[in-house]
Amino acid sequence: MKTPKLLPWYARKAGVTIERATVLWHQAVREATAATGWVGNSEYWGEAMSAFQRLLENERATFCAPRVTPIVRCQNRLWRLPLTAMEDMVSVFSANWQRQSAAPRKAA
Repeated sequence: MKTPKLLPWYARKAGVTIERATVLWHQAVREATAATGWVGNSEYWGEAMSAFQRLLENERATFCAPRVTPIVRCQNRLWRLPLTAMEDMVSVFSANWQRQSAAPRKAA
């Protein structure tokens, strides 16, 4: 049976090799066949895809690699916070300056 075209993307996202993802796909297809009793309808493919994603998640959970991405993203947001605040202040001052300079002056 052919594998999905997005299998390399799913494998890379889960951090597994394409060969291991192919094995997991074939296992998901067997589970979907056993669960639905049919082959080729939309219920079957939906069950196969959900089983594949579940198997990939289980495979990913077995790795001992620390997941530092959320920590790095948080640090990045904290580092950019003063710059974002400064950008907001400059835009407010600029808008206020343009509003004041665009207002017609009354002659005395």
